[in-house]
Amino acid sequence: MTIGASIFLIAVGAILRFAVTATVADVDLQVVGVILMVAGGIGLLIGLFLQANNRRTVVYEDRGYRQGPPPA
Repeated sequence: MTIGASIFLIAVGAILRFAVTATVADVDLQVVGVILMVAGGIGLLIGLFLQANNRRTVVYEDRGYRQGPPPA
């Protein structure tokens, strides 16, 4: 899950938890909002962890400095 998708889940969950007052039969929208916020938070932590560990090691080979043709 990308960081953007995680933030989207957190935002949708917060809207469902704190702003929606409608009721749906057999579904508690506030609980769905909390579940989405938790899932988004976990996805955000995982995404940030993977981004922080996405370092590449670059190895440079020292070929020395050439001053011209070797002495005869």
